[in-house]
This record gives sequence, C-alpha cells and structure tokens, in this order.
Amino acid sequence: MENSLLTQVVLPAALFTIMLGVGMSLSLADFRRILARPSVTLLGVTMQFLLLPLLGYLVVTLLGLSPVLAVGLLILTFAPGGATSNMITWLARGDVALSVSMTALVSVLAPFTLPLLTYWALQHWLGATQAIEFPVLTTMIKLVVMTIVPVVLGVTLHHWAPGLCHRLQKPVKLLSMLFLVVVVVGITKANWARLPDLALQLGPAVAMLITLAFGAGYGFARKARLGTEQSITLGVEVGIQNAGTALLVTGTVLQNAEMSAAALTYGILMNIPAFMLIFWRNRRKHAALA
Repeated sequence: MENSLLTQVVLPAALFTIMLGVGMSLSLADFRRILARPSVTLLGVTMQFLLLPLLGYLVVTLLGLSPVLAVGLLILTFAPGGATSNMITWLARGDVALSVSMTALVSVLAPFTLPLLTYWALQHWLGATQAIEFPVLTTMIKLVVMTIVPVVLGVTLHHWAPGLCHRLQKPVKLLSMLFLVVVVVGITKANWARLPDLALQLGPAVAMLITLAFGAGYGFARKARLGTEQSITLGVEVGIQNAGTALLVTGTVLQNAEMSAAALTYGILMNIPAFMLIFWRNRRKHAALA
C-alpha cells in the first residue's frame, strides 16, 4: 500500500512539480531561440532521441542484461534531458542558452516518443516470454499531463508574472526534490532485499552507458566543428537523463521494481562524471586566472 501510494501519487506529484520548475525557468524567447540556430539544436535532439537509445541497446546487448533489466535501462534512454542537465551545463560553463532550448523542445516531444519506444522495447525483449500490458495512449496522456501541462503553466507564469515566478522558483525546486527523495527512499526501502543484487548487475551497464553517452555527445559536436561550450553542452544533454520520467513509466505505469532499479542506479552513478566535468572546467578557469 505504501509503495503504491509513492508510485501512484507522490511520484506523479514530484514529476509535475519538477516540470513546473522547468517551465518557470523557460521563456518564449527560449522557444524562439530554437529557430535561431536550428542545426545545432537539431543535432543535439537527434542524438538524444536516436543515438542515445542505440547506445543503450548496444550496452544491454554487449553485457547480456536480463530482459527486464534491459527494458528498464532502455526506458531511461528514452527520457532525455531535464532540469538537471541545465544546472550541470551552467556549473560546467557550457552553453546554457542551448541547453535550455533543447530542454524546451525535448519537454514537448518526449511524452509522445517515450511511450512508443517503450512499447517497442517491451515487445522486443519480453513479448514472447512475459506478458506486460503497456497502454501506449494512456501513458502519452499521463506524460502530457505530468510534463507538458506544467511546462506550459510555468512558461505562462514566467511571461505574465516574472517577479512572482522568480520568487517561486526556489520553493518549487525544494518541493520537487523533497518529493523525489521521498519516492526514491520509499522504493529503495520497499525493495531493499533485491536492490543490492540488481545494482551489482546494473552498475557496469549504467556506468558504460553514461561514459558512452557523454563521450558521443561531446565527440559528435566536435566533429561538427562546434565550439567548446556547445560541445560540452551536447555532451551533458546526451549524457544526462530524466530519471524522474523513467521512474514514472517503470514505477507508476509498469509497476516493476526491477525496471525502476535502472533509474535508481543511474541517479547515483551519473553524479560522478558530472562532478568530474564541473571540477575540470572550473579548475581550468581558476588556472587561467592565476
């Protein structure tokens, strides 16, 4: 009952609040900025929606993950970006405007692509061995309500009451993090007996995915002759996933703790390269000033 309350009520509330905060950080200018440099934005979004799932498929195949864990990790790759990538881009001295622009576009597209890709993953990995019902249309509606609606509300508030929006941003961020911490602690507690073994199985796969995603995002950007700030931004945007959305699909819709373990493991391990990148970028800055 407690776990059901967390996944069916608290987790959707957490995601709604997080996406409201994302919307409050966006303005209409961010959406117009997409049109101002479409090639860079298109490259980044293409890597998020196509390259990242391909990397996920490569990882789960090479490491031979069980079908359930493979689906859980792939669902994570279907949920790119989010507010965390904007923060990391800022701390790593990347192109924040590009990061925010990509977040704006991804927030609109992901609720429609994620359910379709999840349905494919379930059919591919579990279709012949385990019947798991996945309502594609219902999931799309849920994701629209949980992501697009709060983003629109946040952008509207930012447009009509920027002062109020600025004052509310910090409380909204704190509330969303509180919600998410409660969910993560609750799911971890409810599945404590199985999580250590699952984390051992998932750890190498998640670490490989993070490394490949960061490297591919940065590498393709450099191949496209983008500047350092833009390349770092694309590395972060491809390397950082929206674990909250992945948890919503695996925990609330599919109600599968093993699949949710991928998002939980990722939420811990993704901080390592993020902190390394932030340290490296700011260390170089301080060295230049010395």
